[in-house]
Amino acid sequence: MELILTVALGAAIAGFVQGLSGFGFGLTAMALWAWTLEPRLAAALSVFGALVGQLLAAFTVRRGWDFKTLLPFLAGGLAGLPLGLYLLPRLDVPLFKAVLGAMMVIVCPLMFFASRLPRVDGGRTGDALAGAAGGVMGGLGGFTGVVPTLWCTVRGFDKDRQRSIIQNFNLAMQVVTFASYLATGILEPRMLPLLAVVAPAVLVPVLLGARVYIGISDLTFRKVVLGLLTASGVALLAASVPVLLSR
Repeated sequence: MELILTVALGAAIAGFVQGLSGFGFGLTAMALWAWTLEPRLAAALSVFGALVGQLLAAFTVRRGWDFKTLLPFLAGGLAGLPLGLYLLPRLDVPLFKAVLGAMMVIVCPLMFFASRLPRVDGGRTGDALAGAAGGVMGGLGGFTGVVPTLWCTVRGFDKDRQRSIIQNFNLAMQVVTFASYLATGILEPRMLPLLAVVAPAVLVPVLLGARVYIGISDLTFRKVVLGLLTASGVALLAASVPVLLSR
């Protein structure tokens, strides 16, 4: 019962974040799940929950589809995904927590201050590299939108353009990642009962997050969510680094 509650709570909180921002399901859910779930299970639940959330958000917060702009992100994402799939089964639990914690401690503050960084014009090459990083991180657990979101912010894309790119990129990559999990055996039959917990837990929070998307202050959102994620990353590092150093 405790496991079911943990999975449902993580999915619900992450669903709201994703509905509100268009990304962030994996990082938010993992902040809770990485403490109690083994890496492959946590990754499978994260990808599935993110996919469900993206499908719901696609119908409730519709944004334009600019395939020419999206194409470099998708090409990079598809190129990077196999590396993430290769690394996932080879991570043990302490190392998985350490990698996740380090990623959260580094990336989340960067995303908060990204709006203050100088604008860059990395062109389609930069877009493809950001997509590739998203693909690798997607294979590790559905974190497809983190680097592309940071990149779009650094490039100075406005709120709606960024939402359009990230929402469509995440949806496409989550479909491919989930199919890859099925094809490679990362998703196992024993995980199906927990997938059935994630789907309904995501439903209402995603719709609520999408509903308040337009009215919420971006600054307030970043302060609350990224602050909590950074703190969670520090806690994961505190729990995992001593174990790794003692080996």
